[in-house]
Amino acid sequence: MGPIANGTPRAQALDEARALLARVKVDPKAADRYPNEFSGGQRQRIVIARALAMHPRLLVADEPVSALDVSVQAEILELLEEIQARDGVGMVFITHDLRVASRMADRILVMSKGRVVEQGDARAILTDPQHPYTRELLAAVPRIETTPVALALARGHD
Repeated sequence: MGPIANGTPRAQALDEARALLARVKVDPKAADRYPNEFSGGQRQRIVIARALAMHPRLLVADEPVSALDVSVQAEILELLEEIQARDGVGMVFITHDLRVASRMADRILVMSKGRVVEQGDARAILTDPQHPYTRELLAAVPRIETTPVALALARGHD
């Protein structure tokens, strides 16, 4: 149920929607556009605005950047960090991307097959994983090769 269905006058609801769009860095004039007219990053910002409309104390962000390119991912993560800092909103951040988890989390809970296999301080989990599944997840994160051979190849030398 939206604000109009709950008795908020249409003009007031539209003003509030525009303010929320501005808060998530979407042009408030976009309130009149159709969903298919927005990019993936803009759509994700609008989803965040819709959640903020309820004045939550806790946001559940389920793979909020998984379908976005890296530059847009960074913008959305920065926006979520700003919301946390400014509004004191807690966040449950669900992701398969450990690079994203390392940026966003104070604590990490690792699940496998629907069961918690490890949990704790993010730094401890990421630097000294105790469970084999967590170690496998960390080993699967792509890394930039910095051996002399890899550096020479990157510079165009054999």
